Amino acid sequence: MAAATLIMSSLFALFGLCFIITTALLRWNEMRYRKKGLPPGTMGWPLFGETTEFLKFGPNFIKNQRARYGGFFKTHILGCPTVVSMDPELNRYILRSESKGLVPGYPQSMLDILGKCNIAAVHGSTHKYMRGALLSLISPTMIRQQILPKIDLFMRAHLTDWHDQIIDIQQKTKEMAFLSALKQIAGTESTKIAHEFMAEFFELVLGTLSLPIDLPGTNYRNGLEARKKIVEMLRKLIEERRRASGNEEEDMLACLLRDEENKHKLNDEEIIDLIITLLYSGYETVSTTSMMAVKYLYDHPRALEELRKEHVEISARKKGDEPIDWEDYKSMKFTRAVIFEASRLATIVNGVLRKTTQDMTINGYLIPKGWRIYVYTREVNYDQCQYPDPLAFNPWRWMDKNLETHPYFLIFGGGTRQCPGKELGVAEISTFLHYFVTRYRWQEVDGNKLVEFPRVEAPNGFRIRVSRC
Repeated sequence: MAAATLIMSSLFALFGLCFIITTALLRWNEMRYRKKGLPPGTMGWPLFGETTEFLKFGPNFIKNQRARYGGFFKTHILGCPTVVSMDPELNRYILRSESKGLVPGYPQSMLDILGKCNIAAVHGSTHKYMRGALLSLISPTMIRQQILPKIDLFMRAHLTDWHDQIIDIQQKTKEMAFLSALKQIAGTESTKIAHEFMAEFFELVLGTLSLPIDLPGTNYRNGLEARKKIVEMLRKLIEERRRASGNEEEDMLACLLRDEENKHKLNDEEIIDLIITLLYSGYETVSTTSMMAVKYLYDHPRALEELRKEHVEISARKKGDEPIDWEDYKSMKFTRAVIFEASRLATIVNGVLRKTTQDMTINGYLIPKGWRIYVYTREVNYDQCQYPDPLAFNPWRWMDKNLETHPYFLIFGGGTRQCPGKELGVAEISTFLHYFVTRYRWQEVDGNKLVEFPRVEAPNGFRIRVSRC
């Protein structure tokens, strides 16, 4: 009896000590950031901050903090003190203020894994010539003359023999987005590296949105290891291209390695980081938007009927296996509306990060040098004033007025960092939808579950039963 009492007393003492230490740590961390003039908010644990709550509860975490502190509050997420900004007009100002000291401020994990030369990490003159090199690869002229025919050829093959089976459309669109991009970058040589490259690339993607803790088994460590292997594969590919004489490949890598008439000459490190950026930036938006478009179209038969009608009319104009061309693509008005509406309603991109390069005053508050500002754009997508009946899937809203030019249209970023690959991404999704809706009909299989944050995904896959049209 005495022994049992002693054990209970020891346990209570241990719990009490843990409570005191926990309270002390939280209070100490709050005191560290109680500088005069900072925005209101909480900072959570030392080092970890409120990352766990942010990643687990996402929009609900943001809403709860907003209810307590307003639409401009401080927190500590993904390894850095961060201010969350939710006001649309203020967000426009932040996104347009790179010259005033607000530069891209992506999480350290993302910067480490994507490379120091990736276009999201650099600014000033470096960003200007890196962006110039990127735009030279994916300009409207390049899409029309070189890229769109390759996308068409790839989609025809990728969407073959899906009928009379249950497929995971999430996995199919992931493979589609990655393999299509790799084909555009490396041409015929992409085939021999695709399988190994894709496995490492998926590990890299997981690591970009994680705490930068370099321990075995963490997503961050796995992402770094995947990057090393991908860099090695790309270095080998570049060396082989340089050794090959009379190579007739007309792909993005050939353009980057070509010396003559190249205004944006990059070194090998910059080329590798640009290729990784090309793959990464388009992969998630193209794959997830494609999957969500398939879901929303199934849930809304009238929209599917309108979309299929548009593509059947395009097919009727073609002769045999004649590919989709630029004029066909530009005629896909309702398809473009479906893509924008799917991206808006699903909120594929929740926000944009900026970093202060000096102490700054924004919205009446002090933002110290080195802090990040999370321009949270999610709620703009559900603003009743901007999008009447915002929770409804209504592609026709994009037909009635030109919402693409609206000042709060931030689906593809904003300010000087508007996504340069926007048109390429829309072209890929449009071509995918063309062949999907003209070849197949589909039904959802019971048991699909979607999560919306930090990434829109189906943790156990998104299965559909496919039949031929």
